[in-house]
Amino acid sequence: MTITLTSPPQPISTPSAHPPTEPADPAGQAGRRSSGPPALLVENATKRFLVGRKRKPVVAISRVSLRLERGDIHGVLGANGSGKSTLIRLVSGLLTLDEGRVEVFGLDIVRHETAVKRLINRVSVDAAFFKKLSPMENLSFAARLYGLNPRTARADAIRILERLGISTKRIDRPIEQMSRGMQQKVAIARALLTSPALLLLDEPTTGLDPRSKLEVQTFIEELVATHDASIVLTTHDLAEAERLCQRISILNGGRVVAEASPAQLKQMVAEVHGQAPTLEAAFMTYTGRSLDDDVDTDDEADGD
Repeated sequence: MTITLTSPPQPISTPSAHPPTEPADPAGQAGRRSSGPPALLVENATKRFLVGRKRKPVVAISRVSLRLERGDIHGVLGANGSGKSTLIRLVSGLLTLDEGRVEVFGLDIVRHETAVKRLINRVSVDAAFFKKLSPMENLSFAARLYGLNPRTARADAIRILERLGISTKRIDRPIEQMSRGMQQKVAIARALLTSPALLLLDEPTTGLDPRSKLEVQTFIEELVATHDASIVLTTHDLAEAERLCQRISILNGGRVVAEASPAQLKQMVAEVHGQAPTLEAAFMTYTGRSLDDDVDTDDEADGD
């Protein structure tokens, strides 16, 4: 499959940013980092929502920092309501920051909003479609919005859909006749069609059967290995996070409570806390809850 990804821009100005404090890199990780700005830099991001009749401010994200190196996948884990989706929406520009800053390839998402939006795309667990239209019609519409050549976009769309397990016999059927898992694959294909340099995947495999989940995970690995793509991945699947991510941030109550590589997280929880060297043990240790627990905050303050 041939997908030409947009090359990251040269920064308009070199940001005087310093990455958040991190545990030491595993062997070889430092060598992956380029001298240019990272794919994504989030510093002290904070977001509050006003909820209830008294418009009480509730903090959904509090001073969150993370750094995504070019060509890496950075995982974000957290229980329901911990702020994962809020963080993705902040990075994508769907929500505005109350405090802090976000840069994409050295471009500030507020000052350089238009340029940043050309570089990113997002896949949400609740992706929206024109349900009466087919996958191909939905992808063709997205291609026109991004100014892509219709003929080239159609050929790329067919290749992407087929790689994700959607045959040509299904691409002209209405979306509403497809399963939840198939619809999620179409959402992923739509995002990839625009060749994003930074791809934001918000629980992309939720609702997929095991085979479809494996197909999507393999495709994500191929995308990173063969193209200049950088990815932020939120997931409830710890095995998926361990397989795909170079680094993982664990959120709890809107704050980053741990960040390291999967191997380092397992080592930390074993050596410091005496727990089994697993990501599940690390997650339970640093959050005190399971992935399916809801964070006890005011209703709908931050979604997920």
